[in-house]
Amino acid sequence: MNTINNYLLGLFACMFMLISCEYDGIDPLTQVDPGADAGSPEVTINFPNEGSTIKVPEAVAAINIKFEVVDDIEVDMIEVLVNGNQIATFNDFLDYRIVKKEVTFDNVTNGEHTLTINATDIAGNTTSKTVNFSKEPPYTPKFAGEFFYMPFDGDFTELINIYMGDETGTPAISNDAFLGTGTYEGKADSYIDVKLDQEDLGNEFSGAFWYKVSAEADRAGILVAGANEERQQGFRLFREGTAEEQRLKLNVGTGTGESWNDGGVINVAEGEWVHVAFSVNPSETVLYFNGMPVNTGSMTGAIDWTGVEDLTIGSGGETFSYWGHKADINSNIDELRLFNKTLSQQDIQELINASSITLDMPFNGDYTDVVANREVTEVGSPGFAGESVEGNNAYAGAADSYLLLPSEGLLSEEFSATFWYKVNADPDRAGIITIGPEDEENPDAQNNRTSGFRLFREGNADEQRIKLNVGTGSSDSWNDGGVIDVNVGEWVHVAFTISNSESKIYLDGELMNTGAVSGGVDWTGTDIVSIMSGAPRFTGWNHLSDRSFMDNLRFYNKALTAEDIQAAMGK
Repeated sequence: MNTINNYLLGLFACMFMLISCEYDGIDPLTQVDPGADAGSPEVTINFPNEGSTIKVPEAVAAINIKFEVVDDIEVDMIEVLVNGNQIATFNDFLDYRIVKKEVTFDNVTNGEHTLTINATDIAGNTTSKTVNFSKEPPYTPKFAGEFFYMPFDGDFTELINIYMGDETGTPAISNDAFLGTGTYEGKADSYIDVKLDQEDLGNEFSGAFWYKVSAEADRAGILVAGANEERQQGFRLFREGTAEEQRLKLNVGTGTGESWNDGGVINVAEGEWVHVAFSVNPSETVLYFNGMPVNTGSMTGAIDWTGVEDLTIGSGGETFSYWGHKADINSNIDELRLFNKTLSQQDIQELINASSITLDMPFNGDYTDVVANREVTEVGSPGFAGESVEGNNAYAGAADSYLLLPSEGLLSEEFSATFWYKVNADPDRAGIITIGPEDEENPDAQNNRTSGFRLFREGNADEQRIKLNVGTGSSDSWNDGGVIDVNVGEWVHVAFTISNSESKIYLDGELMNTGAVSGGVDWTGTDIVSIMSGAPRFTGWNHLSDRSFMDNLRFYNKALTAEDIQAAMGK
């Protein structure tokens, strides 16, 4: 027993000596005086940014507010306010000099909003930082008199009034879209009904949409807004014909009578999209194909809307199914708009021109595509320039940072892009826009150039050359583009086009170079778009993130002319 006690006493003595002694080579902790408080806290609001716009279908949305507070001594309290109302406070911090927080605010309504962050340090110094942001519906009318818009991008939502169409049968959304990611596709015994507001309906009325006809049913209703089967209220746009030709006709009710317009013929065999528009006023109706008037009908008074509550799409529906005008089987309808004015031929041409824009990113405080509200992923930490050519901001590139989005709805037989660009030559090469396939054989140095395209720059501190590479399926085509003088430090308008035979690069509206593209661009495997980097699909030659500025990026589903590009510069 004495032996055991002696052993334990010796062990405790050793432990005491180890605890009380300094470790070899390590000094004991010494309190350091932090010094006098040198100033107020620094507040940085990372989201929302000044001018950010939130566009979602929901009437009330949620956002994640992100901010950072830094103080040289100690942060004592942080207060978060939206529109002057306190939504969160913090006074207990793991790191009392650098505080990063994220606060969810779930009551963002349509309109203008103000976010304020107040930060106070332990000495009582306070800093207040404010940004203004807004919430809008997912779509804001772009054209005079427009009160109804259905893009059919994934569902049957009317985006101005946020009405969801009521489905009868099994109407479908097809990805064979003229614009965006989806289009209405007719099915047997199927159609949709969408509410109409009488306040939007007047003596003048017009409609416009893109249409790809199928003659599987030799006659069908296309758009019908009626009160009953008497045809004395509302209107009926329908088709009749054969497997080779379909004639579109318009019937309009005037209260005590009706007006007929025998319209024009679409060649079914061509299988192409046709822009259809019609206008109605108290004296006449006019039907247009691809911007050209094809027939005029006389009116004996204004259109009568009494009892009209719904618009039926893709069929004669409940009020005009007689005479065999039932479901428009396998035909496609896209970009449907209604107007409370008489569209002129010039108005209709503007609609057609606008329909060629498949992506539009103005970068006004966010990364929203205002055409289709696409999902955009931020890789790394891209930012904003604090300056712009148009609007209130522009994209600012950063190291290892870029934007990524799906390519669905953006790939067409012909393709163009335009944007404003202020080049930063550090690094001396970078990707600008890449829509390319994955290189499975070289996962760490992606460089498969057989499909899609790669717009990039190379050069030095004084000059940067904008180049374009286009994949044609079995090989690739090169366009050595033109040179930007880095030292000038000005915004330059960049545009490029790809047709079935060639590519062109323009700087400030002037053609720089042309490249042969045999058979046009091949889109095999090109499922993503990267903006302001070659990553992740074009990294083999070190064309990584671009730290330059970009503003007003647009994609088009056609090869722009020089006149089109000049017009884009002026918008």
